[in-house]
Amino acid sequence: MAAASTGRTGQNDRVTITEADRERVRRRYPKQRFSPAVLAVLGLVVLALVAYVVWVATSRANPQVSGRIDTFAVVSDNEMTATLTVDRPDPSVAAKCFVIVQAVTYDRVGELWVQVPPGTERLTTVPVSVRTFKRGTAITVESCGPAT
Repeated sequence: MAAASTGRTGQNDRVTITEADRERVRRRYPKQRFSPAVLAVLGLVVLALVAYVVWVATSRANPQVSGRIDTFAVVSDNEMTATLTVDRPDPSVAAKCFVIVQAVTYDRVGELWVQVPPGTERLTTVPVSVRTFKRGTAITVESCGPAT
């Protein structure tokens, strides 16, 4: 059964907006809180911060020299040995790494700067022996970089 039609489609009907309608719309949609100039400045600040974060992330993502401890052993209450692997994209550059030993209480009980001479391989393995003043339980690389 077909619906009754009034002959009006609603597409071309004139709508009359009264002053009360305009006031109601104005109260419903208040003016912007920030001017376009303030929004432009905020946009530039956000863009600068994003650019800075991307720059820091990409520059820190690939360090010139990095190091890791592959194996370690507690030799005595006063000594730990480890195998340090140093990764250098340019093996002709000398490197240095700062190795620390911690006790079971997380106290730093030993530390050593390890010098890695220039070589021919990207990965260089160096044996390390660190003297401690108290029994160590862990050995880690705190930092690595080009030797200066």
